[in-house]
Formats: sequence, structure tokens, C-alpha cells
Amino acid sequence: MKKLIIGNFKMNTTPSEFKTYAMTLATKARGARNNIVVCPPFTHLSLAKEFLSGSKVAFGAQNISAEESGSFTGEISAKMIKDLGATYVIVGHSDRRGLFKESDKTINKKIKTALANGLKVILCVGESLQIRESKQTQNFVRKQIESVVIAYEPIWAIGTGKTATNKDISKMVEIIRKEIEGQFSAKAGKNITIVYGGSVGLKNYKKIITNESLDGVLMGGACLDVDTFALIARENY
Repeated sequence: MKKLIIGNFKMNTTPSEFKTYAMTLATKARGARNNIVVCPPFTHLSLAKEFLSGSKVAFGAQNISAEESGSFTGEISAKMIKDLGATYVIVGHSDRRGLFKESDKTINKKIKTALANGLKVILCVGESLQIRESKQTQNFVRKQIESVVIAYEPIWAIGTGKTATNKDISKMVEIIRKEIEGQFSAKAGKNITIVYGGSVGLKNYKKIITNESLDGVLMGGACLDVDTFALIARENY
């Protein structure tokens, strides 16, 4: 079964390091059946275009501005990302929500801006440990949903080496699909792409990705090792 394998570099690698990575991954990804996406820092996107175009690997940005253009020093617009050849953008990552205090309202605006510019959105949703322990997970995640590709990313699992159980993942995926069905249609709920992110690595990816309710995984630190990322991306699920 074809899966969506996403690598989020966060603020890691220099442009020269990514150049080597991209060249290696483009070679190792030949013949892969899965859909592969890497999201490096903004400074690397021109290199991604140069060395990944024509390969099995698509690329995207880790964030965009909610605004189309204007006096927003340091921001990157969806149009800029699209012009560089990117096809995806991550929106609402836990880093953006937690460290930069992005609200659901801001994230919703970013989604609309991205879609209006022809980008595919990877929307991250997920609860903190505090929300989880207060038994508010389902209601919390319901409020965060509205996009094309949804990454269920429990914040309490990120960087801890812990992951949600397949039972928990399947339950949340069902909730997300039902919410999409209620907001849009049964077809939308069935066809929405849902991936899991939260300490996905070499030791646990098979257990997670073979969960039939999931369409793929969103990897963080583990994707920085090109051999590991290529291995996971090439597997036949």
C-alpha cells in the first residue's frame, strides 16, 4: 500500500549539507512506490528545486505567512514558496503553536492563503500532555481540523521517544475523519490524507506505518539521516 512519507528538517542542516542530502536521497529514492516529501529550511528550497526536481521526491516549506505580501519583514509568502517549485507547506506545527503562539485563527488563515496559491497543506494537530490528562483530547483536536493532509502529532510524544499506541492512533484518526465528514462530506472524510507524527524513527516506524487507518508518517529528527529516511520511504507497505 502506498504511503506518504514526510521529512521535517526543522532548523537543521546548512545549505551545503542539504545539497549532499538531496543528491543522495534523489538517487536512493529511485523506484520508490511511496510519495516522499522533504521540508527543509527556507534557505534550502532553491537547492531542493535544483537537485530534487524530476526525482521521486517532492519538497515543501515548514511555514508561510498568513499574508499574501506587504510590510512583514522576515516573513515568507506562499507565492514565493510556490515560485521556487515547492508543492507542500507544513502549517500549525507544534513548534509554531507552542513557541510562537500561533492561534487556530492564524493557522486557518495560513491554510486559506496556501490553498489559494496552489500549495498542498500538511496541517499538524495534536494535544499537549496537560490536555491529554484532562481528558479533553477529542474536543481539542476537533477544533484544529480543516485542511488537505492532516498530521496527527500529539505534542507529548514529540522528542520523547514515546509514541501513541496504535489503538489511540486509530481512534483519533476515526474522530478526525468523522469531523471532516460532518464539516464537508462523507467522501471528504474518507479521502482525507492522515499521517502520524511523534517520535517516528527506525525502531518504531513499521509498527506505526502499517496501521491501516493511517496514510503515512511525518518524521522529524530521524529524517536527517538520509539512509534512514530513504529506507523508510522505499519500503513496500
